[in-house]
Amino acid sequence: MADLPLKIIQNSQKQMPCNIEAEQALIGSILVSNDIYDEITLIVNAQKFFDPIHAKIFDTIEMLISKGLLANPITLKNHFENNEGLKELGGQEYLVKITRFSTTSVKQAIDYANIVHEMHVRRELIKISESVLNEASNNNEIASSGEEMIQNAEKSLFDLAERGHFNQSFLKFEQALKQTIEMAKSAYKNEEGIVGVPTGLTDLDSRLGGMHKQDLIIIAGRPSMGKTALATNIAFHAAKNIEKKGSKSTVSFFSLEMSSEQLATRILSEQSRIRSNDIRRGKVSEKEFEQFIETSKNIFELPLYIDETPAITISAISNRSRRIKRLFGLDLIVVDYIQLMRSSGKRDWGRVQEISEITQGLKALAKELDVPVLAVSQLSRAVEHRDDKKPQLADLRESGSIEQDADVVMFVFREAYYLERKEPTLGSIEHAEWQQKMDEISTLAEIMISKHRHGPTGNVRVEFEAMYTKFKDLVNQ
Repeated sequence: MADLPLKIIQNSQKQMPCNIEAEQALIGSILVSNDIYDEITLIVNAQKFFDPIHAKIFDTIEMLISKGLLANPITLKNHFENNEGLKELGGQEYLVKITRFSTTSVKQAIDYANIVHEMHVRRELIKISESVLNEASNNNEIASSGEEMIQNAEKSLFDLAERGHFNQSFLKFEQALKQTIEMAKSAYKNEEGIVGVPTGLTDLDSRLGGMHKQDLIIIAGRPSMGKTALATNIAFHAAKNIEKKGSKSTVSFFSLEMSSEQLATRILSEQSRIRSNDIRRGKVSEKEFEQFIETSKNIFELPLYIDETPAITISAISNRSRRIKRLFGLDLIVVDYIQLMRSSGKRDWGRVQEISEITQGLKALAKELDVPVLAVSQLSRAVEHRDDKKPQLADLRESGSIEQDADVVMFVFREAYYLERKEPTLGSIEHAEWQQKMDEISTLAEIMISKHRHGPTGNVRVEFEAMYTKFKDLVNQ
């Protein structure tokens, strides 16, 4: 290749990583056989070439092929008649010269494409590091904070690492069909018919088919209904399922309301069947304490990561989730709860706009990381003004965006919560009737599926053990 005069664009300080020969061989191969273009188009694009002339040639090839035209030195000739950059390389004869190094082997062409991509990645890494250096060296008081710089750098690195994976905007139907067949096969082999992440509640899994990848699932309810308890139960069961399968993955739990200690206490209470209140106060017997310690040993290595940062932004959740996925794998993201999050937008935004950005961000994160995102949401007080107290989609606080962006919306409803506040005078006939009703419904709860993008809606009855903050299957329905 020494006979080819090349124009090399140099950095002012040092030579940037590149492989001009690989760029030549790749373009030459496409010019000889346009079929190769289809095989390498997901690996490289015009922006990944170091030499701007090569980038221009590739861009022109892409334009011609997209129009159904042939791309070769002859058809490219008219597009480069007056191109000064190409003249420096030998003029239009250069287009013919680079075909000498071509290959009709798809495998070889892919190897060349991978080299071009690798050099591009290295150049981008240099650019990111230089950008971080320049930003960190800026002493301007209004410049970004150190934490924001770290988040931006992490996002840039993650985007670079994942480029070409889930940035494939278009999938051939054949590929989509294969994915569907694999999903159906997985559900068929599973006796319970669950293809997504299981919730641990049989009837709920039966209706949802588990929590599916790329779905945004909302658990909503009024205070004290058990929203956090249900989210915690689901997160624990998902993590336990990962551990059981021996998968190298995790569950990420962003707890904006409760501390990691409080969350761990709830999980231990649920598993050891010791009241969480007794655990906190140390009101446990020696036998219960031994049971408590034994249970903690059994779940010590649970693949569950808890982030207790208050008022966290959607961008911070996204960056930290990307990091966990990159380092440990990720099966499920849980956020408790949406209204305690902050947007990354302008401070003068209204709350509706903020919530809209947050829910759109959570949905985008679910699609980007290919995992279900389970988010808890509060309800407005409107539900308290209805006789039956049962929530509706319109009761979602700042409901428009939440309802629109969510794939599944579930409400937690416990009639006993309202009934126990209507206790009649002790000893009266009304009290006896009230007590009978309380005995019937005290442990009953409903999970109301009011929106399900991929399946049926309806109510699922479960049992709720308030003392252990545990939801479980209803035995006698």
